[in-house]
This record gives sequence, C-alpha cells and structure tokens, in this order.
Amino acid sequence: MGVGVEFKEHKVHIFPYKTAIFADSYRNTISSAHLRYPSSMYHHFRGFLVAKAPTHAVVDCAGVGYFLHISLTTYGSLATLPTDGSCEVFLYAHAVYREDAQILYGFSTPEERDVFLLLLSVSGVGSGTARMILSSMTPAEVVETIASGNSGRLQAVKGIGTKSAQRLVVDLRDKMARWSGATGVGGTTEGPGSGRAEAIAALEVLGFSRVAVEKAVAAAVAAQPDAGVEAWIKTALVAL
Repeated sequence: MGVGVEFKEHKVHIFPYKTAIFADSYRNTISSAHLRYPSSMYHHFRGFLVAKAPTHAVVDCAGVGYFLHISLTTYGSLATLPTDGSCEVFLYAHAVYREDAQILYGFSTPEERDVFLLLLSVSGVGSGTARMILSSMTPAEVVETIASGNSGRLQAVKGIGTKSAQRLVVDLRDKMARWSGATGVGGTTEGPGSGRAEAIAALEVLGFSRVAVEKAVAAAVAAQPDAGVEAWIKTALVAL
C-alpha cells in the first residue's frame, strides 16, 4: 500500500518495503562481510577494466569510471587482463570517507576485504597501512601471521613499528583464528620490459624514495628475472 504526496501536478508515491522478504533477498545477493561491515555504501563494482597499475584499477560501470585503490594481491588477479574496455571484472569494495576526500578500495575476494576491515579496526592502523600489509602478504598469510603471534613479520612492513605490530597481534589474534581457512588470490604478472618501471612507480606511490626503490627493484629483478611485477614489488618491499 503506497502513501501519496501531492506536489502541484507531480505525485510521489512512497511504498514501504516488506522488511523480512527484502532482508532474505539481500542476504542471498551479498556477502556476509558486507552484513558485518555496513558502514560503506559500496558493496562491489562490476564493470569493464579500463586502466590498471599495481596500486589501482579503474572500472567503467555504465559509463562512470571508478578509481579503486588496490593491493598487490588484487593486482595479481588483474595483471594479465586487457584494459581496452573489453574485459568485465568484479571487485568487492569499501569506501573510506575523509573531510577532503572519498577513497574507494577494491578487492578481488571478500576474504581480502574482511581482513582489510579487521586491520582497520585496530587503533593506529589506517587504510594506507592496511593496504601495505596486504601488498606484502596475501590475506591467508596475514591471518596466519597474526594468529600465530608473529609480530616480527609484521614489523617488516613499512609503517608498522614494534608497538603497532604487538597491538595488531593482541587485538586481532582471536579474531584472525576464524580466518584460518581464508585463501589469497594468486596470479603471476607480466614479464620484464616495462615491468621494472611499473614496479618502481608502484613503490613510489606507496611512499618510498626513488633512489631506494630503484636499488631494491634492481636487486629483485636480478634475483628473479622471470618472476614478474608482483613478485618484484614484494621482494623489494622486504628490502626497503
């Protein structure tokens, strides 16, 4: 039954939802992660991939291009896909709202987004640091690292000091135990050529100096010439 409201010659009808039916349908179409973390207005983006880099992807949804910040884990699933607008992709999403910006993050799996949001729940851990952690380790490795109390491995990530690493373990160790079965997204990346420059550019975006990045990437390429961009960046991150 609708409620009619008259405004001059325009009539607006407002129909109440049948809450129970809507809720059941909603649960069938979205992941449990979104039900646990309803603060973001974006659940996912389905559209055509028109640009990508190790730190971001642009997805065209009905003519609107969304710039999504991504981790290396998600980049690994996109690395071999064309960006000519012919390839449709599906990325889970989360929005971070600030006074001066709205930042969108994209994830190839709901597990990665869940881990990202759990990391954000820890005091002192921002979205940039959470993405850095997921660029240094897969979601499954993050879960294993925190669940096992391995704060030393967390300290190897840029921006994570001793206190932050310990806080992550203390706050999330029990919660991460529930994610022991989570799996990360694998995937190899492109060959040499522009791969080295792409790796350098991605690490610069993450905040490292050009000189340090070039040295770390050169060493990574020399050690694993056929590994690809994603592996080179991960290896370089350990050295930086």
